[in-house]
Amino acid sequence: MPNEREIIKTALRKARELGADVAGAVPAARLIDCPSAVAEKRPGSQDRGTYIALGLSHDEEHPELDLWEPGRGTPGDRILGHIGKELARWLQETYGVRARLVPYQPGDGGIYLKDAACMAGIGRMGRNNLVLVPGYGSKIRFRAVWADLECPDAEPPEGESPCTGCEGYCINACPMDAFSTGRFSRERCLARMDADKNSGKERIDHCRACELACPAGDEG
Repeated sequence: MPNEREIIKTALRKARELGADVAGAVPAARLIDCPSAVAEKRPGSQDRGTYIALGLSHDEEHPELDLWEPGRGTPGDRILGHIGKELARWLQETYGVRARLVPYQPGDGGIYLKDAACMAGIGRMGRNNLVLVPGYGSKIRFRAVWADLECPDAEPPEGESPCTGCEGYCINACPMDAFSTGRFSRERCLARMDADKNSGKERIDHCRACELACPAGDEG
């Protein structure tokens, strides 16, 4: 029987086999007081186990992945949810490890996925408040699986920030002026999203201006 660290490494490979573009693991306890939890005053409660963060590319050639449908979310999220459920089932059947797909929203028992992805070593937080992933830039979405395993902290990505030296394409592209104070305003961004959701459309094409303008990952 492999040890827990080996099981996690195998699980990350399995996640990619199931369709995830990237995957990483982070101790659940680290998410309790992650930056977003502190900012939102909503600390996590899971102090044991591991979160396996799963990422799926949402490039410009597949805009349909990001179309939000009331009561159903997006097609991309449904794909990620399926990958997560299959990974959890594989962990249980192969190693007898308890595992489950984590809800998307923190208010529903989920976690701060961008923080988890950064802490898992998948990427780094960009100026546009999105995770910049090597080879994918900010055009990627996340879900997570909790597993009853203990893992060491991931090594953070090395090198300077991907935003260093950037001309600020995300700032110039934002139609909500969400960077007017020099820092990202979640409230301004959410105001646009809320307006979209109240438009009455069956499938909502949310604003991705800052994301699509970001050149990070173009080299991949």
